[in-house]
Amino acid sequence: MLTEKQKESFKQQLLEMKKEAEEELEEYKDDRLKNDYENDDTGEISSVADHPGNLGTDQFEREKEQTFYEKSREKLMEVNDALQRMEEDRYGLSEKSGEPIPLERLEAMPTARYRVDEMEDE
Repeated sequence: MLTEKQKESFKQQLLEMKKEAEEELEEYKDDRLKNDYENDDTGEISSVADHPGNLGTDQFEREKEQTFYEKSREKLMEVNDALQRMEEDRYGLSEKSGEPIPLERLEAMPTARYRVDEMEDE
């Protein structure tokens, strides 16, 4: 079982991770708002592209930003879930078996929900 000092340390880590994820989401949201106009990324005045490759590049950049946004959103959900488990005094226990998650695993991944040996069953 985790000591109160360890729990507090993990809670601080999780709160920092939450802050980072919220800032990332806000940044991506701001970037998306800036792109109200289709040609903002390329700096083109006309909506007619000079080269078809520009359209592909713009599409790639939008998809990349969407991927980063989704990763940040997932990270925030995982952190919030870990904080909820902490409030319910279930943090550090496997959701599958109820066994304690090793300290090393929590140090590497504070949002861990399962023991490593249980992850192989998935």
